[in-house]
Parts: sequence; structure tokens; C-alpha cells
Amino acid sequence: MRAARFTTWSAVTLGALGAALAVSTSVPPPLPSGWQAKIGTLLPQAGQTVTLLERRPSISTVALELVVAGAGGDREVLRQVTATAARGVAPTYDKRLNISAEDFKRYIVFQNTLASTGKTFRLSVSRDATRVSFGDGPYMNGVLKGVSIDLKTGEMRGPEGFSARPVAVPANDDPERGLLIRSGFQWRMNGNNAQIGNGVRGTLNLLHLGSGRVLLSYTRKSMIDRKVDDFDRELIVEYTR
Repeated sequence: MRAARFTTWSAVTLGALGAALAVSTSVPPPLPSGWQAKIGTLLPQAGQTVTLLERRPSISTVALELVVAGAGGDREVLRQVTATAARGVAPTYDKRLNISAEDFKRYIVFQNTLASTGKTFRLSVSRDATRVSFGDGPYMNGVLKGVSIDLKTGEMRGPEGFSARPVAVPANDDPERGLLIRSGFQWRMNGNNAQIGNGVRGTLNLLHLGSGRVLLSYTRKSMIDRKVDDFDRELIVEYTR
């Protein structure tokens, strides 16, 4: 499977897919007409077979190559720099590139890619006419356990006792701006109840990709009965609907 590229500066970012994909606009886009049916279509079926994805760091040197070429920098040195970056190793500055050290740092772009782990499994999920509910299973690591989405209202609820409503994710057909997205939805789950010791900060994304496949991701950190997760939990899967 081809790696799906994303950056942290597009309208769809990896806030909480690095924290996860997040709508960065101050005013969320309005929900499209027929959004309930679209959510229902994109959400997984019971026992849906999915492919597990993971985030992998990478280094982009595209801008650097253009600047160095324009400045008449040493082509062999540039080749060594790009080869080093391709291995995921941060390259070092060389004055023979004919640009300043400051420009060199500015044009080395650190980003993440989404790539298949090669692992497929059946998602622990059930659905009826009104609700999709998630359980737990191999590779899921408890991330979605207790999460449900109401197919009529779009409301997402979590085991911590809080809820969130969906917002539309803007389409993106420019690979330089991140994931190629036809349409999608996002739920931002934030809540805290000091009296009962529950809290959550999480983002769930449901995206119809340019490839025609669906990406489902949830990243969260939560507290239940005053027991706090030691780290952010994340699950990213891709499937066909």
C-alpha cells in the first residue's frame, strides 16, 4: 500500500494524529446535506476487516533541492543530503550547497507519513439501525472501547461519560497539503469531571480518502475513576466500504 502523506500545516492537520487529524479553521465548516447518511455509510460494518496503519517520520527536501539548484550549489553534496534524508536521518549543513545554514534548516521539512503495517484484523464493532458501538480486540489496545456514535444525531459518546458532535472535514485534492480527502467528519472529545474523577481529551476522524478507502482514527488521553492513561492512545485503520 502506498504511504499516505500528511503535514502539520494544512486545513487538516495531525494535531491528534500527531495528536490526530484536526480541523484548524476557527469556524467549523457546516455539515453537508445528508450528513447522517454519509456518516452511516463511512462508519465500519460489524466485524469490519481493516488494515492497521502507523505514523512514520520522514524528511522532505523538495524545497531545499529547488533553492540549492537556483543558488548553483554542489549537486553531489545535494545528492548526499537527499540520500541521508531519505533514510530518515537529519542531514548536516555543508557550505558547498551555496546557501546559508539558516536557510538550510528552514528548507529541511520534518513530517510524518501514514503507512500500512501489513496487519489486517476484524474490528470489534457492532451496529444496528441507530448506533455504531466499538469494543476491544487484537491490535485495538482499548483505544475505542466503549465509544459509540448515534447514527441519527451524530453524537459520539465515550466511556468517560462525555459526548461530542461531528464537524465536517474540508475536502483536499492537493497532495502538498496533506491527505487526499473527498469528505469526512471529526469529533473533538473534551471533558472533565473532578467529582467522579473522569476526563478525556481526544479526536476521532472518519475520512473518505481520495483512493476511495475510509480512514478511521482515534487518539485520546483519558482518566476513568481517577486512573489516568500514562500516554496518548492511538488507533489508525483503513478499510473499504
